[in-house]
Amino acid sequence: MARKYFGTDGIRGRANAFPITPDMAMKVGQAAGVAFQRGEHRHRVMIGKDTRLSGYMIENALVAGFTSVGMDVLLVGPMPTPAVAMLTRSMRADLGVMISASHNPFDDNGIKLFAPDGYKLSDEVEKEIESLLDQDLSRKLASSRHLGRAKRIDDAQARYIEFAKRTLPRSLDLDGLRIVIDCANGAGYKVAPAALWELGAEVVTIGDKPDGFNINDACGSTHPETLVEKVREMRADIGIALDGDADRVLIVDEKGHVVDGDQLMAVVAQSWLEDGRLAQPGIVATVMSNLGLERFLGGLGLQLARTPVGDRYVLEHMREHGFNVGGEQSGHIILSDYSTTGDGLVAALQVLAVVLKMGRPVSEVCHRFEPLPQILKNVRFKGGKPLEAKSVVSAIDDAKVKLGNHGRLVIRPSGTEPVIRVMAEGDDRDLVETVVDQIVEAVTKAAA
Repeated sequence: MARKYFGTDGIRGRANAFPITPDMAMKVGQAAGVAFQRGEHRHRVMIGKDTRLSGYMIENALVAGFTSVGMDVLLVGPMPTPAVAMLTRSMRADLGVMISASHNPFDDNGIKLFAPDGYKLSDEVEKEIESLLDQDLSRKLASSRHLGRAKRIDDAQARYIEFAKRTLPRSLDLDGLRIVIDCANGAGYKVAPAALWELGAEVVTIGDKPDGFNINDACGSTHPETLVEKVREMRADIGIALDGDADRVLIVDEKGHVVDGDQLMAVVAQSWLEDGRLAQPGIVATVMSNLGLERFLGGLGLQLARTPVGDRYVLEHMREHGFNVGGEQSGHIILSDYSTTGDGLVAALQVLAVVLKMGRPVSEVCHRFEPLPQILKNVRFKGGKPLEAKSVVSAIDDAKVKLGNHGRLVIRPSGTEPVIRVMAEGDDRDLVETVVDQIVEAVTKAAA
């Protein structure tokens, strides 16, 4: 059975349009509340959000849904997604909810759910909730005496800051480092700069004035240009760019060069290998990670296990096979020794720990391999299955033959928008450009 409402990362869409409406949010609260009521104890749910204007609307609708089926609600306000996952586990909540559309513009929003252990829900549990969404739950409503209560948790930010700080060795601090952090006007705008400052760094903060509309707007990990300029202006040692819900991170070195998730995974993998901290001889990444990363790891005797795109698939593979480092080229880094999901701040701290250990500039520490030329183009389509057209299949087969053993090809529909992504990489940039353009042309014609 295909999932009806849940995508690769919760339920997501345009705010105040189906499925991100108040009515739907209330039903999600009721359905998830019913699904996670197990036992006779007083059940409770942790709810956090990013800084989008629509977060108020969705939060209140979720509260109505959860309390109507007898669940108490703990509200933490704007908080990173990994903080909500951590607090769900730490405070023994029966369920966690993050209201966010991550790196998307402000007019989108989403609902992400976490199990009591802080991990995102499995496909099976999401299907169970979906089946409840399509049912009449009026008989599941709590009696007037057993309705849930809602309250705000005032010390949630301090709890997360202390958690993040504890991921560094006690003997390590950031004294002497000038750090520029871009919080994307999102969920990490208070906790991330505070944690860095408390660890001793000189902190320059940008993207820390959310107004409900400016989340991810020309800032954050999807738009690092502003951070690059600020790092150069301040002559900073490092720049850190989070995304809207702070589960992704990109780094800018002291020269103003952007460092992506592939390089960051390489930094952590090699350091943890040397320290005997890698749980398995390798890491997990998606099909989009650069072939240069795979070759670099191979030189260290490590494997790169690849999964479909989406942090949920990376995490599933990590849990199933015992890996403790994984992530995506986009900067979604999962370090399962600390977190149950990607955590931009914690990943940045681990990179800073390597920088301090090596005593070398970020530009040297964070350039572990030369990426192969990689080209990604998107083709929008309105419906149908253009990837099944004979002309597209023929173009893809032809591209595979041309690339041979000197490159890779990844063609896939997006999990969050009506787009087909065409990516190729290889040793020969001209050849890579040619095969991508040929496939894009074929897909565009088939989708017309």
